[in-house]
Amino acid sequence: MTITRRSFLAATGIGAATLAVGCRPAQESVTAAAAHPVPIDTLPHERTWMAWPSDASIWGRWLQPVQRDIGRIATTVARFEPVTLCATDSAAAADARAECGPGVTVLVSIPVDDCWMRDSGPVFRLDGRGGLDTIGLNFNGWGSNQTHDKDRSVAELVARHAGVPFSAAGFVGEGGAIVADGDGTVMATESSLVNRERNPGMTKAQVEEAVLAAYGAKAMLWLPGVADRDITDDHVDATSRFVQPGVVMVQRPPAVRTDVWAEDARAQFDILSQATDAKGRRLRVIEVEGPDAVRSNDPGFVDSYVNYYACNGGLIMPEFGDTAKDEAARATVARAFPGRMVVAPNYDALALGGGGVHCVTQQEPRASQ
Repeated sequence: MTITRRSFLAATGIGAATLAVGCRPAQESVTAAAAHPVPIDTLPHERTWMAWPSDASIWGRWLQPVQRDIGRIATTVARFEPVTLCATDSAAAADARAECGPGVTVLVSIPVDDCWMRDSGPVFRLDGRGGLDTIGLNFNGWGSNQTHDKDRSVAELVARHAGVPFSAAGFVGEGGAIVADGDGTVMATESSLVNRERNPGMTKAQVEEAVLAAYGAKAMLWLPGVADRDITDDHVDATSRFVQPGVVMVQRPPAVRTDVWAEDARAQFDILSQATDAKGRRLRVIEVEGPDAVRSNDPGFVDSYVNYYACNGGLIMPEFGDTAKDEAARATVARAFPGRMVVAPNYDALALGGGGVHCVTQQEPRASQ
């Protein structure tokens, strides 16, 4: 396994949350605003939202290393755009401010369980009138596999703080499970959305209808994914991303790798190489080759170059200690995003925890785009 947030949690002694599994939300007010599109995440941002991890029962001995990584990411993003970081209480906020410094705004009014703001936070949309609204994906702790008493409310509280309307989607999911091109097309893995822990009783067609309504999109590209092997059930943003409408970037593993994650990545590349989007364009696929070796020997280490985060004038991606592959990936990403400064900090503790920089950030786009 390569992406194992679940195995990491199990290794630190975390049991599954004893909360009810996700079901189809009763509130489906999203249908009235179905034409509101989620813009591609490379458009200019008003700010970036993040969350400060402070629960030792989740992270165990890795809490401080992960906090250092979150601080490093927050201060790096803050070089390019404002960052607002949510902390669960005054003590956590003090730790966050000490780690991040004055360049990052820290709030205590939005308590959090963990750092995965991409999944728990709201998805911002353009409202068609020069403003924004938000959609919440009814976060349920990745199918009640982790405590989320606080994180279940983060999406609505962030929207309220940002002063934009909020509504609930007609399905349960996470922000990292779906990526949008802002031009009518979204993509996701089937394993992460069509499953009993998030959307029991919903067919694939029903999930697709709900996703398209929530994202203001017309076409959905389904990728197979990998079920029941990590806590996310294989989020698409670890393997495949939209660079711009009609262009995707996919990370493929070295030829020697034959694990389920490697085979899934190859399947995603093959499917997207033959796919067309909502506008009938044949997708152009940019290939990024994954590293041959990383600094960690843990099988749960997430070695994803494409889990990058594009911010105003910059792009943040990881480096894993494989000099040749790191440099090749950075060059490929820089060519795909001309004019952006590419920064590659070390956040190995976060990668060992099952995620990357895209997983811990959520962009608030500028209005009037």
